[in-house]
Amino acid sequence: MDDNPTTGQCLCGAVTFRISGEFESFFLCHCARCRKDSGSAHSANLFSSTARLIWVSGEANIKTFRLSGSRHVKSFCSDCGSALPVSQPEVGLLVVPAGSLDSRIDIRPNAHICCSSRANWDNDLASIERIDGLPG
Repeated sequence: MDDNPTTGQCLCGAVTFRISGEFESFFLCHCARCRKDSGSAHSANLFSSTARLIWVSGEANIKTFRLSGSRHVKSFCSDCGSALPVSQPEVGLLVVPAGSLDSRIDIRPNAHICCSSRANWDNDLASIERIDGLPG
């Protein structure tokens, strides 16, 4: 077990988890399925073929949705709806939503993927105003 495992939880705190091991990649996916999952311009997921996921609390609160006819899978808290890690042993992969982590992430995104599916409003977002808090 790692000396400093990665930890995370859902928004309401009902589900908590620990991950021991390293992430191999970090992708920002712009496909329509990931945009629907995240409600945003893209999903931000970390991937590992070797890390171990341990549910610390709230495992009974976890729901998993598998999109028929695809490899698309999403786990989430049944109380607050927050995205949670998905272990896919059939393909040897752990997928962890970056926003679910409380620990510092020491890997930067490797790439934006599925950009051909990018939302039409997701263009040149770095040029828009930045506000440190809520708009006034």
